[in-house]
Amino acid sequence: MIITDTHTHLYSEAFVDDRGEMMQRALDAGVERFFIPAIDSTYTQSMLDLESNYPQNVFLMMGLHPTHVKENYKEELALVEEWLSKRKFYAVGEIGIDLYWDKTFLKEQQEAFVYQIRLAKKHQLPIVIHGRDSFDEIFEILEQEKAEDLFGILHCFTGTLEQAHKAISYNMKLGIGGVATFKNGKIDQFLDQIDLKHIVLETDSPYLAPVPYRGKRNESAYIIKVLEKLSSLYGIPEEEIAAITTANSKDIFGI
Repeated sequence: MIITDTHTHLYSEAFVDDRGEMMQRALDAGVERFFIPAIDSTYTQSMLDLESNYPQNVFLMMGLHPTHVKENYKEELALVEEWLSKRKFYAVGEIGIDLYWDKTFLKEQQEAFVYQIRLAKKHQLPIVIHGRDSFDEIFEILEQEKAEDLFGILHCFTGTLEQAHKAISYNMKLGIGGVATFKNGKIDQFLDQIDLKHIVLETDSPYLAPVPYRGKRNESAYIIKVLEKLSSLYGIPEEEIAAITTANSKDIFGI
């Protein structure tokens, strides 16, 4: 059984003391493919180091995270563009709009999102979207930019069934993680109405640990708990969920 974690910040400072052991736990659990979203340029070297330590398992994205869109966002976007032109990445991400923490830079976030969508099209790459309290704003831009060559993942999907169908209509898969295991997560109430061909698994480590680890540091090995939850919701074996969602990840990332 090969499990794919489509969204995990393995380079995070949260793993500084036990990164090797944490990676081994994930590999032992059957998680063989780790897709690594970018945040901003301060993390690039840590991402490259991680890739060189696990070249068969770690696949990098490049992008500017919406909560890191600040006064210097144009310099950051120039670095994203430069990196995309000089080596292989598997997606432009994570990108999007986040209005949960701060609305100060909404205009700049919108600009950065559009700019990076266009970079993804230019490099024929998928996008990986981060959205928080911003479905309307994200869908507005996806509507404006929609095209055959716009595709990707709406990561950490926490919306309604209607919003799920809308995201799918823009060629997006839904990234499902720990929230599916939460009592108040809500998505577990309708997830089985969405064809598994639209779903990929993720942890968003070190954030959003699934039950029974909720509130603790998340890690990629805990994706097993998401797999178990989906197996129970869809009524099919965990091996089948792993196979389908890994195949979906290959469709998106091309590897």
